[in-house]
Amino acid sequence: MEKYVFGIDYGSDSARAVIVNTVNGDEIAQSVMYYPRWKAGKYCNPVTNQYRQHPLDYVEVLEFIVKDALAKSPAGTAEKIVGMSFDTTGSTPVLIDQAGTPLALTPGFEENPNAMFVLWKDHTAIKEASEINELAKRWDVDFTQYEGGIYSSEWVWSKVLHILREDEQVRQAAYAWLEHCDWITALLTGKTAPAEIMHSRCAAGHKAMWHPDWNGLPSEEFLTELDPLLAGMRDRLFTETFTSEKAVGTLTREWADRLGLSPKVVVGVSAFDAHMGAVGGEIKPNVLSRIIGTSTCDILITEAENVGHKVIPGICGQVDGSVIPGYIGLEAGQSGFGDIYAWFKNLCGWAIEKLLPAHTDVLDLIIPALSDEASKIPVAETAEIAVDWRNGRRTPDASQEVKGAIAGLTLGSSAPHVFKALVEATAFGSRAIVERFRREGVEIQGCIGLGGIARKSPFVMQTLADVMNMPIQVAATDQTCAFGAAMFAAVAAGVYPHVEVTQQAMGKGFEQEYVPNPKNAVKYDEIYRKYLKLGQFVETALK
Repeated sequence: MEKYVFGIDYGSDSARAVIVNTVNGDEIAQSVMYYPRWKAGKYCNPVTNQYRQHPLDYVEVLEFIVKDALAKSPAGTAEKIVGMSFDTTGSTPVLIDQAGTPLALTPGFEENPNAMFVLWKDHTAIKEASEINELAKRWDVDFTQYEGGIYSSEWVWSKVLHILREDEQVRQAAYAWLEHCDWITALLTGKTAPAEIMHSRCAAGHKAMWHPDWNGLPSEEFLTELDPLLAGMRDRLFTETFTSEKAVGTLTREWADRLGLSPKVVVGVSAFDAHMGAVGGEIKPNVLSRIIGTSTCDILITEAENVGHKVIPGICGQVDGSVIPGYIGLEAGQSGFGDIYAWFKNLCGWAIEKLLPAHTDVLDLIIPALSDEASKIPVAETAEIAVDWRNGRRTPDASQEVKGAIAGLTLGSSAPHVFKALVEATAFGSRAIVERFRREGVEIQGCIGLGGIARKSPFVMQTLADVMNMPIQVAATDQTCAFGAAMFAAVAAGVYPHVEVTQQAMGKGFEQEYVPNPKNAVKYDEIYRKYLKLGQFVETALK
């Protein structure tokens, strides 16, 4: 009998499910749904960089996309499903009670944003991140060393501490914290008690300062020195973590009935979206995988002997087995990419939205029109230049305090000229990541592009190839993160022995390749140096 698996991807705005044939990787069906409360703008305050998501959004969307995908499939598909795995954004933690329940699902906290999941891009914990970094640098062990040496406000300990300080009611009710990727698998398998939960190696290693060198999470002494509010939390958390080819268990009878599946369906250990997306995009050692969307997440895998105990500064972590077991997973990324284009689109369309509300459908035409016109503008060293830090900087050297900038403006600077400078800025930010890896001795032999921008924005991708002076292959799969989760589900369910075999059997290859224009690459070398100088000025002189 053919065996199928579910891969489910929880993104920033929506979740998607794909049903995949394990024999050849053919997609049977897919379904996508936006989070209803998130879409309505609930629990978020962009002015203060607060972005929260209600756990009910995750549950309701899961039920819909699984049943909808099954409804779109041939008869008998449900009986052929043998496994499912998940990826989520991260770090996206929530505070839980002693039963392992997110506080927002308990009486009295249903509408409290501090009791909900804190989305990755929530930057309310900048102060706490700074305190973690300051303490880590004077502690006898630098617990941030395998996470690039700089802890981020986007990561779990910063967020948890911020909420504990801010909300006494939540503080009194909180027992521990839990990442979204770990909660969803615990929920479906019935292993919700904190002591039973299987924690993702990917999430803990990259965002929670977990490492075997210090027996797991940072020491009790470190955490209580950071703030006494964290006293005892380490003992209520975990020491062991698991890679994503492992099985958490099988669906409970309740969840099997709710989803229309068999209780024999195996649920795999989950991970973050970019890490599973890299697998779905057929990542190979020393080939950089880039999920390019609202932000970017860059994933690289390499043999342990190529890194050893050397720590690479300024990235988002190096974790053994966080992507593919047997390899060190290296993570980097940009806090803003497509979001920067969306910001400029909204800037250009302000008058339409306010003065001509009946014509807001025109807003969707702005980015394609800007891209078309910007592609006709020659690369010039004297043109407008921008820095891409409108949502802070993730890597290299995380800082949520830096801001973006545009320089070189004249009365002749048109909207396409400024848009071109913004696209180039995002490409320069990408190049800075590659150069950091290379400076630290990490070889990069090629690049894979994943996500919506990689598949739909030729102008952006060609600019990226020219600036990085590197060919970029675009993965053929539509929902790469969900597809990677499906590959892991096939291993967790025992269909294949390990991930590399799964990639060979289920991988769908590449649909396009962008090759750098040599003349543009030479010109961009000089402009890139100006980008670095402008960035240094913005970060220091305007601090």
